[in-house]
Amino acid sequence: MQIEEKPPFDTPFEWIGGEDPVRRLVERFYDLMDLEPAYRELRASHGSTLDEARQKLFWFLCGWLGGPDYFVERFGHPRLRMRHMPFKVGLVERDQWVACMDQAMQETAVPEALRQRLHHSFMQTASWMVNQGAVQKVM
Repeated sequence: MQIEEKPPFDTPFEWIGGEDPVRRLVERFYDLMDLEPAYRELRASHGSTLDEARQKLFWFLCGWLGGPDYFVERFGHPRLRMRHMPFKVGLVERDQWVACMDQAMQETAVPEALRQRLHHSFMQTASWMVNQGAVQKVM
């Protein structure tokens, strides 16, 4: 049995460096989505502008990472699956979302150990969001 080493900070929010790095991550994520052909289907699922999505993801990630709960203060419980039901979220969109976030984390210098932890969490969450083309397993 391998014992996992305790992270160097109490929360991922502290580990990433607070609001400014989260903002840079979100900005790079949406810039990549807008620029890279590899994220075409993901981009198409977001409508004509990304401004609202940028702000909401920033608010959400701050709280999700253990920082200020801006999203909850404004909108209540995230209810991610319910909030994403109006949008097509298939396996392609899931995989592109995770790949785009991985690229954004790498390009904004998120520490490798934190990137690995976040990748796992993002994949679990993104898999839960799939609402087309796959059967959800309830655990």
